[in-house]
Amino acid sequence: MLLAMVLAAAGSAAALPFDKYSLNREDLPKEAQEMLTTHFPKAKVSMIKVDRHLLKKTDYDVKLVNGTKIEFNNKGKWTSVDCKKRAVPETLLKKSMTRHVAKKHPGSKIVRIKKIAAGFEVGLSSGETLRFNHLGSHTSTTAPE
Repeated sequence: MLLAMVLAAAGSAAALPFDKYSLNREDLPKEAQEMLTTHFPKAKVSMIKVDRHLLKKTDYDVKLVNGTKIEFNNKGKWTSVDCKKRAVPETLLKKSMTRHVAKKHPGSKIVRIKKIAAGFEVGLSSGETLRFNHLGSHTSTTAPE
């Protein structure tokens, strides 16, 4: 009997629609809306995925018409920005990051950034991955694969 109840609960939970797709910026937390307005003022949204997790809080995936993908946590703070071949807006980066890339990796631009526990991981147009601490100081470089 207990097994039947557990299976029934699991089956009904799997049938619940956890994800929602939208084009409306109003479906994002206020902080995420402000981030888009500040750092991507002219960009048009092609899709917002409101990702509801069963045991975890909601997160948000935003795709812009130009191909840029931005992920936000449940509070609306960005966790990663992937601009594909375009440069990440400098307003999202610490000045020390842009100075380091200009000095040590001339000709490359930062095309993605991700917040990690130790700070930030950035991807360059050259394929290299750099890590910076929370203050923006360079800590390591990984060559392209």
